[in-house]
Amino acid sequence: MKAPRLLQSIFSAVGDLYLYKLSRVLFGDGVAKWAVSLSYVIRFYALHLFAVKLFSGWPFMMDDVLNHFQLFSQLANWFNFFCFNRTLSNSLETVLTLVGLYYWPCMRSSSNKVPSDSRKWGLAVAALACAIRPTSAITWVYVGLLELYLTRARLRFIFMELIPIGTLVLGFMCLVDCLLYGSWVLAPLNFLKFNFLSSGGDYYGNHKWHWYFTQGFTVMLFSFLPFCLAGIIKSKNWKLSGLIVWVLGLYSILGHKEFRFVLPVLPISLILSGYSLAALEEHGAPNSERKGPSHIHKKWPSKRQLAICFLLATNIPMALYMSLVHQRGTEDVMNYLSKEAAREKVKSILFLMPCHATPYYSTLHRNLPMRFLDCSPSEEKGIPDESDRFMMNPIGFAMDFAKTWSCPSHIVLFDSEEKQLRNFLVSHSFRERRLEGFSMLTSR
Repeated sequence: MKAPRLLQSIFSAVGDLYLYKLSRVLFGDGVAKWAVSLSYVIRFYALHLFAVKLFSGWPFMMDDVLNHFQLFSQLANWFNFFCFNRTLSNSLETVLTLVGLYYWPCMRSSSNKVPSDSRKWGLAVAALACAIRPTSAITWVYVGLLELYLTRARLRFIFMELIPIGTLVLGFMCLVDCLLYGSWVLAPLNFLKFNFLSSGGDYYGNHKWHWYFTQGFTVMLFSFLPFCLAGIIKSKNWKLSGLIVWVLGLYSILGHKEFRFVLPVLPISLILSGYSLAALEEHGAPNSERKGPSHIHKKWPSKRQLAICFLLATNIPMALYMSLVHQRGTEDVMNYLSKEAAREKVKSILFLMPCHATPYYSTLHRNLPMRFLDCSPSEEKGIPDESDRFMMNPIGFAMDFAKTWSCPSHIVLFDSEEKQLRNFLVSHSFRERRLEGFSMLTSR
């Protein structure tokens, strides 16, 4: 049950490593150590060392501090803490984006020291990212056009690298899809038709065009936002800044928007935040130039100390709440059902709640019949799906549904719907088992 999460944590560590490597080739070792973290274990160890080093009165040399606080921005940002280790395709896409950007020569200030095969690796990783998440092409179109503009060997880039590698990855992806679907399917084309040409994603909700700029991405950055803006101005790295604006701009065209869609550019923004943090000067003059009693100079914290305390105070509570408390009911339900199923007390499960509300088989790991309400988009507009019909009239839907069901051993639903369906459930001999987290389990 925990193996997929452990695997994703390893992928996240790889992403942290390449974010560090990318930061180092762009801005040097000092900025890199403020930008990323190799793992959450190292992060908390670094945080402890940071507190000791910063406030204990030890010598506070810039290089020494950076060696202990590798990866500060990646550590402190609440959304990275919350989302980067989750088993989402967007999380893996983010890792591949960081790995790929490191190998593309156009993203560096100078391509003279880049190995000759570096761009091929970058192309391969970019193609793999597009195979996993076709919308990742938004990022790689920008990078590819930039490389095409800057490189001298344009024909070699197109005909000897781009086309062969892209064709190879596309052919492999089609072969895998054929084996799984039983027929030849071009998944990226279907993805393009549904999300871009027919606006099928709007069925699941839409937002104003400016949502990513005014709400979505600004919430993800949270208190890092002013440091990111300062990093953009101070670093003058318009390639990275342009990539962020490009991705947010194109995603803004789509009606359906989610935080996770723009996760790949969040670590890039944190690189720029790390740049501004590294650029903050120590309060006052160097120790050798200070005059007067030492306790006077230690009275006020430096700008860097204040900035770091501010970032930790604003991000850590949010990270812990979102990771440990927020909407954990559906997770608790599946953990409970998994334990019950291991004792052979579960025969079948019905989820009377919005579709995809629980981790489902990824947590249960049992070959048991389960059913959740369908929310597939209808070809005809205005026709509500099962999930919508249930939420509009829980009692009527449940009574109609019970006429044709094979009565399950367990029903899972939220507390608000349980109150409306209590008489119906009692009439079918179900008894209540309430769990924390605003979710409700009734078992027969």
